[in-house]
Amino acid sequence: MQKQKILITGSNGQIGTVLGNKLIDIYGLDNVILTDIAENNHKNGIFEKLDILNIPHFKELIKDYKITQIFHLASLLSASGERNPMRTWNINFNGLLNILDLSKANNIEKLFFPSSIAVFGNTTPKEYTEQDVPLVPDTVYGIGKVAGELWCNYYAKRYGLDVRSLRYPGIISYESMPGGGTTDYAVEIFHYAVKNKKYSCFLEKDTVLPMMYMEDAINATIQLMQAPSENIKLRYSYNLGAFSFSPEEIYNEILKHIPEFEIEYKPDFRQNIADSWVKRIDDSRARKDWGWKPKYNFENMVEDMILNLKKLYKIASNKEQVGLII
Repeated sequence: MQKQKILITGSNGQIGTVLGNKLIDIYGLDNVILTDIAENNHKNGIFEKLDILNIPHFKELIKDYKITQIFHLASLLSASGERNPMRTWNINFNGLLNILDLSKANNIEKLFFPSSIAVFGNTTPKEYTEQDVPLVPDTVYGIGKVAGELWCNYYAKRYGLDVRSLRYPGIISYESMPGGGTTDYAVEIFHYAVKNKKYSCFLEKDTVLPMMYMEDAINATIQLMQAPSENIKLRYSYNLGAFSFSPEEIYNEILKHIPEFEIEYKPDFRQNIADSWVKRIDDSRARKDWGWKPKYNFENMVEDMILNLKKLYKIASNKEQVGLII
């Protein structure tokens, strides 16, 4: 069996930061190439600065490192993407087309493309949203993900490219900060709670959205990529779910651990984006095809986030704050 040589785009991002470390643990320091357009923020591993729109440089890295798998995570997210739609489309969609072509031309064994709940829109049923439903998103980020899913499916069917994809819900993590998404509040709120600061939430208190703990998101990604090809029945993107909650529900759960925490609600433009998304996900196809099952539920996710953030902030049992170390 050929040794796997893995390249990750967007390795400095919320998912890329954690996934990169996990893949290094599995495949070794010399077999994972971390790339990003920004300077490296990883402590370990091989890093190369890469603009995914620079096709000659991308091709050079594939050749030099003898890449066999690509995890394509580089993109602009939903909220930040609305500030510059054309730039977002260029990076998110044209960047993917570059990678699909390079993967085909260079015999890449497997390609991972992250989709998102942003593919759903107001025409989509919001409760227990099934795998195959209308996809009419309201954001350029979502439009790019829908188009990306279709092109991934096309390359799989037309050229036999082994491309695999997940529709991520909002991701919650203590290991990395979010970067411009509509679900970012679900990470920010923990930092404010642990630092004993009042949190101003940019969504209404009753806005329910699908979420997932980072450990589950990473495990699902690796499980999908390691599954036998014959088990991957969908080549556009699998629904992926764990739990759903509103800002008020997560606030009340945090209060069980930090009773002095306070919140206020000041919704901004992200509220309209959240209102167009679904509330709960039906991920039965992923469970059936390749055995997906989350480890964390809502309650133990909250408990684990607070526990780990207290360690990261070096807050002792008396809640003495000594500063952020991430």
